[in-house]
Amino acid sequence: MINWYVDGVKFGNCSCDYSCPCQFELLPSQGYCHGIEVIRIDEGRFGEVDLAGVQAVTQYQWPGAVFEGNGEMQIIIDECATPAQREAMIAIILGEETKEAATHWWVFRAMSKTVHKTLFGEISFSVDLDARTAVVSVPGLLTGSGRPILSKVDGSPHRVRIEHPNGMEFEKAEIGSASSRATMTLNLDLNDSYGQFNRFRTSGNGYLHSQS
Repeated sequence: MINWYVDGVKFGNCSCDYSCPCQFELLPSQGYCHGIEVIRIDEGRFGEVDLAGVQAVTQYQWPGAVFEGNGEMQIIIDECATPAQREAMIAIILGEETKEAATHWWVFRAMSKTVHKTLFGEISFSVDLDARTAVVSVPGLLTGSGRPILSKVDGSPHRVRIEHPNGMEFEKAEIGSASSRATMTLNLDLNDSYGQFNRFRTSGNGYLHSQS
């Protein structure tokens, strides 16, 4: 197995309510799970390939809960990535060179019956985890944004976190509101639904937890 690790930031948006029941192994809010994951690697390697600065977007759609399978997925890799970086990112997101069930990417791929052709585009992505804000765009393919959840009473921003000390996707995630539109092979139209902002530290053997 090729030795790899990645350390970076992520913005996610899915069709669930702000609480995202899927995080607690409950059925998704709308009965199905559609969403995107946007990542930027700040530090990482795949074998001898340096992955620092590489960005990617993955869209997933499941007809029911993720664990019920029969999903579809499609990856967009930043067109600035070299051929070697592209191959490495595709391998990581498709759960290759990964211990069985060790990462959320492995699980999401295993639960996706169809993997559509990888796309390449100009990914513009900015995220501020503490502020719970994010903006992403891929011309002709996808737009998305995230913001804090605002109080219905006075409009002030809520700050809510999910902590998962033994999680395979994150240890701590800031939760907000997010919207996204996609015109890829799979279309997507989400408005003020679950937004997630988190760091990740992951290898082919699983999440690199801070206590380890």
